[in-house]
Amino acid sequence: MKKLNLDAMSVDEMWQLHEEISQVLSVRLTSEKRELEKRLTQLRREKETRQSDPADGAHRERRKYPRVYPKYRNPKEPSETWSGRGKQPRWLTAALKTGQTMEEFVITNVETKKNNKSGGRRLRT
Repeated sequence: MKKLNLDAMSVDEMWQLHEEISQVLSVRLTSEKRELEKRLTQLRREKETRQSDPADGAHRERRKYPRVYPKYRNPKEPSETWSGRGKQPRWLTAALKTGQTMEEFVITNVETKKNNKSGGRRLRT
């Protein structure tokens, strides 16, 4: 590729070079945009065919899980709770390191929430 000496060029020559570069860039960007749009429409068609195929097991609805009530509460910040699932929250980890036990953070009315969930029905024997 020929190296241009821009310092030696006049303003008119530089402007002409600018217009040529702008034209070439415009053509290349337009063609690249057209190619990308073609690819996008192709990908959309492939996605639609995959979604309409009921034999594909990858697109099943997610199973609904029952609500998990919190079992532990931070006494310093009552809005911070933990259900006992997953990673322990930072407030609980820090408290356990200071020597406190898990039993100190148990929410006492968890049992009543579980009983209310059944609607208060009892089996008669």
